[in-house]
Amino acid sequence: MLIHPQFDPVAVSFGPLAVRWYGLMYLAGFVAFLWLGRLRATSQPWHVMTAQDLDDLLFYGVLGVIVGGRLGQVLFYEPGYYLAHPLEILAVWKGGMSFHGGFLGVLAAMLLFARKRGSRFLAVTDFIAPLVPLGLGAGRIGNFINGELWGRIASPELPWAMIFPQVDMQARHPSQLYQAGLEGLALFALLWWFSRRQRPVGQISGLFLVGYGVFRFAAEYFREPDAGIFGLSYMVSMGQWLSLPMIVVGIALIVRGK
Repeated sequence: MLIHPQFDPVAVSFGPLAVRWYGLMYLAGFVAFLWLGRLRATSQPWHVMTAQDLDDLLFYGVLGVIVGGRLGQVLFYEPGYYLAHPLEILAVWKGGMSFHGGFLGVLAAMLLFARKRGSRFLAVTDFIAPLVPLGLGAGRIGNFINGELWGRIASPELPWAMIFPQVDMQARHPSQLYQAGLEGLALFALLWWFSRRQRPVGQISGLFLVGYGVFRFAAEYFREPDAGIFGLSYMVSMGQWLSLPMIVVGIALIVRGK
């Protein structure tokens, strides 16, 4: 059995300025987005994306992630708390970002980008879908460093079961690492392989929706559930409820492409 290392959430500080690991993980995700995007644009000629397009995509995406992710946390998971402490909504450096909210924010941002550029919305999302998972994985590593979003109680006999002292002294699943592996590495490998050749418009986006939805649904069984707008449930968590529409829409896009 392991014990969570209790990392200092601050990676480095310069006087009053503190650089947190959580923010560095987001930065790593954005850097991976640009690097993979340039690689994808140059190796797959059917995508007409320039370096300027990638910079614009990142700008729109960052806004969508931050605004949507924070609003998703506020509306889906902790509306009561933030209604009582409205100024805390702006304290994004403390953590508290909802993937599903960030996902909706990115969709809105990509819609604006596609309209501005005169491109098909699904063609844009097909291009960016394989670029996203590594950033998601980095975000889960940030959750692990912060010691947040810990897992459910596990058997002490499980070799990688972990105690999170800030919670209690019971063995728990390190669910942040499970999610980093599934939603990050596994989803990236699946999408990068699938997108190596040209696909009907919408299919890559559909596979992202199905892949993330299934991986997240499975990982939620090892993660201590959050108290969402439907209350606290160990049967079907808020994260699972929000993943179900992704799976349904993803299947529809894949079938439509065929």
